[in-house]
Amino acid sequence: MNNLTDKVVLITGAGKGSGCMLAKAFAERGAIVAANDISPINVEEVVDEINRQDGRAKAYIEDVAKKLGAQNLIKQVEDEYSRIDILINHASVQPHVALLDMDEWDWHRVFDVNLTGAFLMTQSVGRVMRAKGSGLIINLVDVDQESVRDEAAFVASMQGLIGFTQQAARELSPYGIRVYAVETNEDVVKNVFSLLEE
Repeated sequence: MNNLTDKVVLITGAGKGSGCMLAKAFAERGAIVAANDISPINVEEVVDEINRQDGRAKAYIEDVAKKLGAQNLIKQVEDEYSRIDILINHASVQPHVALLDMDEWDWHRVFDVNLTGAFLMTQSVGRVMRAKGSGLIINLVDVDQESVRDEAAFVASMQGLIGFTQQAARELSPYGIRVYAVETNEDVVKNVFSLLEE
């Protein structure tokens, strides 16, 4: 997958952070970027910037933590481009609440977005990729313990995402689908693109 021209890359949580960086990087390399976020505010700015620079991108506003949102997103991208070659699960929430102060809603929302969202997207896009016989799925994880103090739910969700990624890689490999976890750090773009060369 070294040649990214016309490849369709679906990125959740593309409005900021590593998702934004990767959206721009893929567009620079000729890919078509389907940029998702739950809010239009940031992601539409990212898409506008890509398109102003002669890239190709479109914003899709859906909540991937909900099955209907995830399925609507995938259907829209398929209807638009007839394929999804790469999925990057970046959507996440990170409440700065200590364990003893966290309420149940915060706990559930973190797992809904960070883990269930990745499951829903991986499952549905995985079916699309299975029919095609190939694909790449990358789950972005933040495991820097220094930056996630007082965030028990976030840490637990990231550890769960790592385990989920390992199992998804085993189950989807027979269908030609590669699944990886990549840490969200200053080298995230380089590390993601190194996987494309394998």
